[in-house]
Amino acid sequence: MFCATIEGMTTRLYLVRHGATPLTAEDKFSGAENVYLSEEGRDQVRHLAIRLADSKLSAIYASPLDRTMETARILAPPHHLNPIPSDGLREINHGHWEGLTRKEVETRYAEEYAAWESDPFTFAPEGGESGISVLARALPVIREIVVSHKDQNVLVVSHKATLRLVISSLLGFDVRGYRDRLDQAPACLNILDFKDPVRARLMLFNDISHYADQPHRPHAHLSKWWDLNNTTEDKK
Repeated sequence: MFCATIEGMTTRLYLVRHGATPLTAEDKFSGAENVYLSEEGRDQVRHLAIRLADSKLSAIYASPLDRTMETARILAPPHHLNPIPSDGLREINHGHWEGLTRKEVETRYAEEYAAWESDPFTFAPEGGESGISVLARALPVIREIVVSHKDQNVLVVSHKATLRLVISSLLGFDVRGYRDRLDQAPACLNILDFKDPVRARLMLFNDISHYADQPHRPHAHLSKWWDLNNTTEDKK
């Protein structure tokens, strides 16, 4: 049983998005597609491995997809740990949109796409998952990790949408706005501290200072709302 009564007891989760892949720069729905990291992505993760080398990790959990397991394996050696795959951490599945660009989806499935843009939390394309479905599988995994590793540091490697949904839920944000309001850059680091399985404090968010000297600018790929309301300067 998780004990939160001992002063100073804190479980720290290092939540990491996988490094860049050949599909990162493409405006495609590719959550369920299996792809390895690009050389750029591997370099990003190697820099993160150096940053986390002294973090005294007790365990590493990762989505079973190739890009997340490869990220976890690059981060693991300094800690002498074997990454543990967890299906609940995989990326959101976009069903019959997978592999299509956003423009193609808007053209072929206009009504479906409009419903998803309006509320990606409760709506899912045919054969895909809603945000609610992702949280239903991901949050129990996070809870179990916190309960099983009290007062320890644990690395969790997952994906852009999954991490945004989990962080939004744990911090009490309006989860329906996760695509408009939150970003996750490749190989970014988030840190959440837990005093018990349901009370989390955000200590670091979307940080890529291990490989970039400026914060990530999300030029696109957040949501249509973001792109339409972006400034000209942001689009350069």
